[in-house]
Amino acid sequence: MRRLFVLLLALSLGVVSLGAASAQDEKVLVVGLSEDYHSLDPSRAYEPGGSLIHHSVYDTLVTFPSDSVSEIIPNLAESWTTSDDGLVYTFTLRDDVTFSNGDSLTAEDVVFSFNRMKNLKDNPSFLADTIASVEAADDLTFVMTLTQPDPAILAKIIFDAFSVLNADEVRANGGTDAEDAAETDTAEAWLMSHSAGTGPYMVESYDPSVQTVLARNPGYWGEAPYFDRIIIRNLPETSTQKLALEAGDIDIAMDVIADQVPSFASNPNITVFSTQSDTLIFLLMNQNPDIGGPVSDPLVQRAIRYALNYDELRFLSGEGANTPAAMVPIGFAGALDPSEALKQDLDQARALLAEAGYADGFTINLEYPDFNYIGTEFGIVAQKVQADLAQVGITVSLVPQEFQVSLDAYRSGQQGFSQWLWNPDYHDTLDYVEFLPGGVVGNRANWTDENAAAEILELRDAVKTENDPGVRNDLFREIQLYEQQNGPFAPLFQPGVHFAYRSDLQGFAYNGQWRVDLTALYR
Repeated sequence: MRRLFVLLLALSLGVVSLGAASAQDEKVLVVGLSEDYHSLDPSRAYEPGGSLIHHSVYDTLVTFPSDSVSEIIPNLAESWTTSDDGLVYTFTLRDDVTFSNGDSLTAEDVVFSFNRMKNLKDNPSFLADTIASVEAADDLTFVMTLTQPDPAILAKIIFDAFSVLNADEVRANGGTDAEDAAETDTAEAWLMSHSAGTGPYMVESYDPSVQTVLARNPGYWGEAPYFDRIIIRNLPETSTQKLALEAGDIDIAMDVIADQVPSFASNPNITVFSTQSDTLIFLLMNQNPDIGGPVSDPLVQRAIRYALNYDELRFLSGEGANTPAAMVPIGFAGALDPSEALKQDLDQARALLAEAGYADGFTINLEYPDFNYIGTEFGIVAQKVQADLAQVGITVSLVPQEFQVSLDAYRSGQQGFSQWLWNPDYHDTLDYVEFLPGGVVGNRANWTDENAAAEILELRDAVKTENDPGVRNDLFREIQLYEQQNGPFAPLFQPGVHFAYRSDLQGFAYNGQWRVDLTALYR
């Protein structure tokens, strides 16, 4: 009776679908996820949740092992060489790879994919900024030339946006890699319900905010995956994911919150996995006074960093959470030790506010996407920030927003005081140069070369091309010590990441790039 009750309740919440029911007829994996992606075109890929799909459908030249980001290994490229000056990378492609429609992979497909991604000028295009040119030396030889040495380039091209697409098929459906691709490419609409990749799965259907369905690629060049079909259900509420997992209607809950872990752990049918994520939750304070108001003042920015209770913020995310000392997460080369993180100092915060002319405080809105990400409820974190800042006289009005609305405002640099997250695009510390003047996130805070101090600009330019690991770590140390006292960001914490899955599911492993490799799972 209890099972029937839970099933009926799940039906009323929209948890059970025909896709899940089809598991009786074929091997189906059903995943519960708070959907944060809005495009299945890998060349436009940028949101973390989309990596589950892109990693299942497409391949990149090189990749990481399923369970770590500790080394870069061959994938579509079986080998590569680098010129002595660090500017030319020559990749030799495998000769046994076919796309899902049966076409053979060639170096021309790689050229098309890289150029299309760069020329679309979409969110991930900046990752190709150091790529001067790409060419096919022959059918199986791809040559990439850089504008300057880029120690992170191999890590960058593992990102979803560098997925290799079938050039002929994408062109036939409106795609182009021409310089005017941003204005003329129309392939995204086709790629929302089709795929042109070499991966173990193909896109079968995508119903935005409902579910994405992947079907096994029968012609996959590698080892065939276990599941015939993967259904990724949009279940924004963590309570709904929990209910569905306990009822057996999904196999994985991707967004478990810390409070749910004890109850899952006591259920013999469910396995829980927890670890420290490499996601960074942070506050943005816009440098433009017309947008940021009081928080554009460097003294106010510093006061806010001292007003926060980092220990209590970290507690909100449960096991695995930690506090980075600055804007480089723990676990990346050159990150400051957590013991060097700022501590709450309310007297210092009040003194800084008085020096800035706000002895009596001020009132400001805090904007944030009202969603859950890897178990972190943004609304709860915002309430804690509100309570901390109230202690120094800053009255915060919370402004929760629909995810896409908030994302668009954040990306366009129009949020004055906001709470966001950064999931690394590529697993190299250089990704966190994006928080410096002129970087992707720096621009969103209107922190530019024109309004930044010469000191941080010199550090930024030096670290971008430094190949010596020791020297690079020293430069990052200077950058982080600077960030503790200056700049428009306040790191809150690195959340613990929690997953729960049915105990009969095997092959589960966490990877910071794509979170979970769905193609490696089996029963």
